[in-house]
Amino acid sequence: MTAATHTVSPLSRRVSPADGLRQMCTLAWRSLVSIKHNPFELLDLSIQPVMFVLLFTYVFGGAISGSPGQYLQFALPGIVVQNAIFATLTTGVGLSTDLTKGVYDRLRSLPIARWSPLAGRIVADTVKQIWAITLLIGVGMIIGFRIHGGVAGVLGTYAVVLIFTLAVSWLAVLVGVLVDNPEKVQIFGFVVTFPLTFTSNAFVPTETMPGWLQAWVKVNPVTILANAVRGLFNGVASASTITQSILWAVAIAVVFAPIAVWKFKRRV
Repeated sequence: MTAATHTVSPLSRRVSPADGLRQMCTLAWRSLVSIKHNPFELLDLSIQPVMFVLLFTYVFGGAISGSPGQYLQFALPGIVVQNAIFATLTTGVGLSTDLTKGVYDRLRSLPIARWSPLAGRIVADTVKQIWAITLLIGVGMIIGFRIHGGVAGVLGTYAVVLIFTLAVSWLAVLVGVLVDNPEKVQIFGFVVTFPLTFTSNAFVPTETMPGWLQAWVKVNPVTILANAVRGLFNGVASASTITQSILWAVAIAVVFAPIAVWKFKRRV
């Protein structure tokens, strides 16, 4: 009696780009579905932006611009930019949480692309950014903000803000890999983002500041991005500020992305 022979094909050690993209989307969906089990994450993305709009408009608006309505027209683009930069910290916090809980150790044992977990995290946080920007624009319009740049201005705003925050996300990834717990990501992240956003013209005109501070404010990438968004919203988009914002994004990504990926690979 002859025993049946079975040929077992060896497992491929390489993952095709198509499979990597599919795995990235699956892991991005995992991050988004987790909101259902942790609704406070969505509340954090929703309540804080609305609070900033309402507080800045009705508390500071009269003192800075003479009326809340005038100030809202100036400040909402800056609030959109500030909130988008703050929201990049969620990438670092989520990454640090997964690292400390051993999620990436389990994923590493699976036949998936090495880059898909990190890319999935960034894609999911980009979707959250879209939600936050949409919420800010919606609340702003309810209380009196007007968009004069039409659909093109709105789409341009989404594009330039998302490009910039995708670049800044690499800094958040680096922080998330370097620190040993998620709480420290928030601490180190705010040490950078708070001075950067508040020493810009996101909330007050540059000319109202001391001369020595104006020199920094004018070259601050947050100022340039805020000016680009104001122009897009008001229908007077400046190719110069949009181009400078994208160049800043490229520079940030070129500096921090390779370091973040290198540290990430060493960590996992």
